[in-house]
Parts: sequence; C-alpha cells; structure tokens
Amino acid sequence: MTDEHAPPPTEPHRLTVRRQFIAQHYLTVPDPGPEGEVHSHEFTAEVEFAAPELGEYGYLVDIDAVESILDDLEDRYRDAVLNDLPEFEGENPSVERFATYFGERLAERLSDPTPTRLTVRLWEDDLAWASHERRLK
Repeated sequence: MTDEHAPPPTEPHRLTVRRQFIAQHYLTVPDPGPEGEVHSHEFTAEVEFAAPELGEYGYLVDIDAVESILDDLEDRYRDAVLNDLPEFEGENPSVERFATYFGERLAERLSDPTPTRLTVRLWEDDLAWASHERRLK
C-alpha cells in the first residue's frame, strides 16, 4: 500500500553496477574460531548511485567510468589477504569495514557530478552483506 501523503523521494533515480571477486582475510577478534585462519570469500560488490535528476544526456552516471574504477578496485582486492593491505592495518577486516573502504576508494575516483549518493553493498559469499552509504556532494 502506498502512502499518498508521503513526500516524493529526494533521489528517485538509481543505477547499480555489480562486480564479483575472491579475496582472503582472517578475523582478529578474541576467540575467532576457524575464521581466525586465512580463508577465502567470493565477494559481490553492488554499487548503487542515486540522484534527484539525470545528467545532461539522460544518464545518472557513466557506467564505463564506473566499470573502470571497479576494474582497479578488483585488481587491488582480488586474491589479496585484506589484513595485509594498509587500509586494514591494525583493524579487524570485517565485511562492514571492507564495504566502507571500498566505497571511500570508489568515491575518491568518481568525477561524475550527477550522482549525489553512493551505497556500497558488499556480499560475503551468498550468506551475508554489509553496506555503507555516503553523500557524494
């Protein structure tokens, strides 16, 4: 049922791009059990862009530009042990932190002025996901 009195969404336009890759990590929390050993996950990164309006040519974001950034991020994380990367130094490499760092690196590289919001949903295998959302402007 739709609430006819609800305000319209402020960012009704959305576009999502997905990417899959395998990376490893081990948890550094007390009593991590088997997760304390290096193990692999097939991660699926879903990056969603949102905006109140479309850009000049009717696009929310240039998918080719996003694909290029995702290629670089995949190269960085694919087959890596996350614990060994500088962004995880001294931190437990949880999927929540991974989603945050993935989004930070993507936002730093994106030059398209149209999207105003970025949400990264990072699946750890097909069991669980964490997300991180940020404003782009």
